[in-house]
Amino acid sequence: MAGAGTTLFDSHLHLTAARFAPDLGEVVDRARARGVSRMVTIASDPEDAEEALALAARTPGLWATAGLHPHAADRTSASLMREIERIAEAPEVVAIGETGLDFHYDSAARPAQLGNFEAHLRMAARLGLPIVVHSRSAEAETAERVREYGDGATGVLHCFTGGEALLRAALDADWYVSFSGLITFVPELAEWARAVPDDRLLIETDAPYLAPAPRRGRRNEPAYLTHTCERLAAVRGVSFEEAAALTAGNACRFYGLRGAA
Repeated sequence: MAGAGTTLFDSHLHLTAARFAPDLGEVVDRARARGVSRMVTIASDPEDAEEALALAARTPGLWATAGLHPHAADRTSASLMREIERIAEAPEVVAIGETGLDFHYDSAARPAQLGNFEAHLRMAARLGLPIVVHSRSAEAETAERVREYGDGATGVLHCFTGGEALLRAALDADWYVSFSGLITFVPELAEWARAVPDDRLLIETDAPYLAPAPRRGRRNEPAYLTHTCERLAAVRGVSFEEAAALTAGNACRFYGLRGAA
């Protein structure tokens, strides 16, 4: 667990979620008490991005993103993308997304998801910002877009759940790979967590979702990142402090936060 002076970076969470509204201040305080001093709150649509931006602007150690989640890809339009790009101009916005493909739930039509993802990839390249990518049951299609657009935009596969082809495409493009609390109770993820090079590894909570063991079944929150870091350290055979420092430094580099490491 985090000792005095240990700094953790939650690279992906959703502090604007309604489940945090009653006690958001306490959630942030608990995170800081556990060493989670830096966080990026991820947007799901332009309205969420505006809220995330406002929250980041008044919360030290917190940054935001701007994008449209694949679940909402049916909303994609030129005007909406212009709105996302406008929000992304704020200094507190450090990435585009989250975007990507979700063929598990298919909440939006697949052609719309593909078009939305590609529009975000082009925007990230144009703005010089990294991109946060969601991929579920769409590994081949995601890998194809990473190979096609990866040279233009640096990305992260958030909440990675495996797949050699997708992992190889990401690493070949010098992208990053992030592990969530799933690593604490899905044994198969240990193999993938060991396969990612030191300088491409991130950790996240995806709070309020995916609470790690031993917090499963509860609302997840950034303070629980310690459990994910502890498991990652065990899997890779390093100390908790080494895993925390490595992933925090990588997150700062990925998000372009010079001097924050």
